Amino acid sequence: MEEKKTKKINVNECPVQRALEIVGGKWAFTIIYALTDGKKRFKELERSIEGINTRMLVKELKVLETHGIINRKAYATVPPTVEYSLTEKGADFHPVLNNIRTWAAKYIESYNCDAPTAIKITDGEVLN
Repeated sequence: MEEKKTKKINVNECPVQRALEIVGGKWAFTIIYALTDGKKRFKELERSIEGINTRMLVKELKVLETHGIINRKAYATVPPTVEYSLTEKGADFHPVLNNIRTWAAKYIESYNCDAPTAIKITDGEVLN
């Protein structure tokens, strides 16, 4: 009998693995989704994501900013004001979120989400 050769996957060269390193954090998808309707201040973002604590939000925001998914803009005010928004790269993630939502609706029985049914894309423009 012939022995089948198993194909080895080089995780360092796999684009899916690299993408998961960027958006694979527990809160990354939720943060990206929360920013789909525009910029938010830190506390506004924190209040919009149920269950996240300040430390985790700061950590995830730093990762997403480092990889160019979100913009962070700090204003020299007292107290300091910081706003977050999606970059073009972050906005391009909308179809991925929509596809995951569709997959979840189809295959996960306990699917229960208060988010809008879909994020619609029309000619590159995102419509909620």
